[in-house]
Amino acid sequence: MLPTIAFNLSRATGTLAGSALGKARTGTIRRKLIQIPARISTSARIHVLHLPASWPWETGWTALFAAACGPPRTKSI
Repeated sequence: MLPTIAFNLSRATGTLAGSALGKARTGTIRRKLIQIPARISTSARIHVLHLPASWPWETGWTALFAAACGPPRTKSI
């Protein structure tokens, strides 16, 4: 049961990250989006995530973050 949930979450992650990772395997998604060398800093109760400067998958990660944490999508009629 849990492996199926993990697989489905990785597929959804790849789809939300963009077309380049839409058909990527689970290992590729984990290597490019989940295992990132980042640093978290806190100052005056504000959390800042410092990502690498020349990271090639920044656009996919930004699209994934916007889809997960951004405002809800509106329905188009």
